[in-house]
Amino acid sequence: MRRTLAAALLALAAILLVTPAAFAAEGEAMAGTVRGPDRKPVADVVIMVKQGEKEVGEATTGADGKWRVGVPGPGRYDVSLDVESLPQGVVMRRQGGQTLTGISVTEGQERSVLFPLAAEGQAGGGADGGPDAQPADTGPGTGERFLQLLLEGLRFGAIIAITSVGLSLIFGTTRLVNFAHGELVTLGAVIAWFVNVRGPSWQLVPATLVAVLAGVGIGGAVERGIWRPLRRRGVALIQMFIVSIGLALLIRHGIQVWFGATAQPYTDYQIQERLTWGPLSITPRDLTIIGISFGVLFLVGLGLQRTRIGKAMRAVSDNRDLAESSGIDVSRVILYVWMLAGGLAALGGVFYGVSENVSFNMGFRLLLLMFAAVILGGLGTAYGAIAGSLVVGIVAQVSTLWLPVELQNAWALVVLILVLMFRPQGILGRAERVG
Repeated sequence: MRRTLAAALLALAAILLVTPAAFAAEGEAMAGTVRGPDRKPVADVVIMVKQGEKEVGEATTGADGKWRVGVPGPGRYDVSLDVESLPQGVVMRRQGGQTLTGISVTEGQERSVLFPLAAEGQAGGGADGGPDAQPADTGPGTGERFLQLLLEGLRFGAIIAITSVGLSLIFGTTRLVNFAHGELVTLGAVIAWFVNVRGPSWQLVPATLVAVLAGVGIGGAVERGIWRPLRRRGVALIQMFIVSIGLALLIRHGIQVWFGATAQPYTDYQIQERLTWGPLSITPRDLTIIGISFGVLFLVGLGLQRTRIGKAMRAVSDNRDLAESSGIDVSRVILYVWMLAGGLAALGGVFYGVSENVSFNMGFRLLLLMFAAVILGGLGTAYGAIAGSLVVGIVAQVSTLWLPVELQNAWALVVLILVLMFRPQGILGRAERVG
């Protein structure tokens, strides 16, 4: 039963995710904001984008320092800043930093690229121009690039894990395949963006707390307002699955109308000095994302093992009828699961927005990888979702060392297929008798 469900779920998700009409955004692009040493925007700076020897496009920064160049599709691109267009007395902070090579752009992404500047005579040191960016005059070896991509995969896997744990818990307690879970991720990112950029302009940390609380409330409201009434009326799971698809479409396009189709960055943590340890380098924001993600996942695991509500969640997931006959309030447990799932999805959305910028369909783009992680780890188990997410994130990033970046998610799904061939129940799933 679970094998059939996993195969059908993955097939339907893949069909919906590759439908061209699903992506109504403005397409892939490179973009950024050029700021001077005083942090003020710099106008009339020329930016050029190439793919190999082919020139893709050129842009000039406006009065707000912003620029944007559309690219023909996913892939790796080289971005250069014309130093002759810089104002007098302003130079690149790092020698050779005017050219960034091998910057990857994934499907539907508007990739943020930064060029740190310094006053003349104060240049030196490295800064972040993007996770995959390398100065033109450097040439890291394959081993160094492998370790760097492994670190990037750990960060990406941690984000997938934060978002997919709730998806796994919802399936475990209700057997509902929630196709709208990606929209909870987007809502968290967009709410934090509004608080940080458009609304009260709070710093990103309190804005994230607001987004997480909002995610908890939205998760609880969706359960009380939609799913509980449907369950009480005896609606079949397949019908509820179709309802979740409709809910996802409604929320996603509602966000698009309100937020817009163009990806937007947060105000904070855009330009940071990279921390370097031998062949590895990472920005403080990405290191913080990894640390907080694993800290939260540890607390979730501890809560599932040690707290009464955590034990009740596991009991309902193992055998709902037996849990109910033992005196557990199943409806209350499911409500807490939805609230936890909403909060975790919102937190993961903020982390994903910090890494990739905020867009109306960011959660939808992440959804297939969340499903892959949950199925790979074992349907209905939170620990399996964590393990599956790390595998998916690392494989997706490390595969770009040898293969085109356009196929990075495909190779993660190939690993899913290979694992399920030898262990159909997933990494941490339990084998069940069929028939």
